[in-house]
Amino acid sequence: MFTTPEQTAIESLLHAYGDALNAASVPQVLALYTPDGVFMPTGAPSASGLAQVQQAYEGIFQQIRLHIKLHILEVVVSGDYAFASTTSAGTTLIHATGQTVAEENRELFVLQRHEGQWKIARYMFNKMA
Repeated sequence: MFTTPEQTAIESLLHAYGDALNAASVPQVLALYTPDGVFMPTGAPSASGLAQVQQAYEGIFQQIRLHIKLHILEVVVSGDYAFASTTSAGTTLIHATGQTVAEENRELFVLQRHEGQWKIARYMFNKMA
């Protein structure tokens, strides 16, 4: 399969996002979003703009610790926009109970070239049954 430099850059961004989640690092996550990025998590309100996105991830990382691996299914680029679909699987440690549970999601990313770099413009995920 032929991969363009744009697809390679986006794949690197997606892997950096997975690493940021596993590190529970809000600064690492925020560096990957556009200034007007939107985070749309399952079962919670959408967060729009970096201030709200920051609050959302701070809340998540206070509640859980992820250990997941991201699998990229497709990356499609059109000009300064792209979308990627992924799945992730691993475990989640729930801080309140100390319990570790299986974690499996599918994700949709809308990406935008911002100041010469690919960033997350919109991100949505849901649990796989």
